[in-house]
Amino acid sequence: MPSNHNSLGLKLAALGTLLFLHIPLAIIFLYAFTTDETTYTFPLPGLTTKWFGVAWRRNDLWQALTLSVKVALVATLAALFLGTLAAAAVHRSKFFGREAISFLLVLPIALPGIVTGIALRSAIGSLDIPFSFWTIVIGHATFCIVTVYNNVLARFRRTSHSLIEASMDLGANAFQTFRYVVLPNIATALLAGGMLAFALSFDEVIVTTFTAGQQTTLPIWIFSQLTRPRDRPVTNVVALFVIMITVLPILLAQRLTTETGDTGETKI
Repeated sequence: MPSNHNSLGLKLAALGTLLFLHIPLAIIFLYAFTTDETTYTFPLPGLTTKWFGVAWRRNDLWQALTLSVKVALVATLAALFLGTLAAAAVHRSKFFGREAISFLLVLPIALPGIVTGIALRSAIGSLDIPFSFWTIVIGHATFCIVTVYNNVLARFRRTSHSLIEASMDLGANAFQTFRYVVLPNIATALLAGGMLAFALSFDEVIVTTFTAGQQTTLPIWIFSQLTRPRDRPVTNVVALFVIMITVLPILLAQRLTTETGDTGETKI
């Protein structure tokens, strides 16, 4: 009996945690269809889909969405390249300070976003670099690299080095070994890390605020709309769209890492 009570308590705790996390998302979904454009009243006075059409016709929304997608794609590509190289260096090489470098690589995602944002803005300002698309990409790449690095390093640690040695012994050069042996083994880790990086970049707002200058990404656009009560239903529609875009890559990445046994854990 005690074990049954413990099991029930754990299930209720898990259910309570899920409700606490996801009820706000359900509220956003619900009020994206309300007919009342100024207040949150319950029960809803009526249901409508007109706000989806209003959002579709907002040019400022499309500009913000386009910028967010471009930044996320470029930041993800940079993270895939740099994160893979860093993971390979840390895994394959034995050098002084390797543990410190591994720690520094994961530090940006552990620090509060406002700290990273202030640091980046100070560095960009001291170098007299104008705020632009590329400063946003640099800001996003600092934490996107971590997701790729964690996933690829975990896969390297699960890949037998004897496969690489066998490839070299059979006459393959470094490029052929990477293409036919290393890349197939880390492909799903790269895909999972890339999707996580894209999701993180697409909905990032804190670091972007410090590195965007006068540009407006989609999360910043949503944040600016909160001061306009009559735009609340449109904001809910856009927030619903952002949730859908970010949830799908995370679910796919979680499925990939679960199937291959990677946890993305980085040992310092």
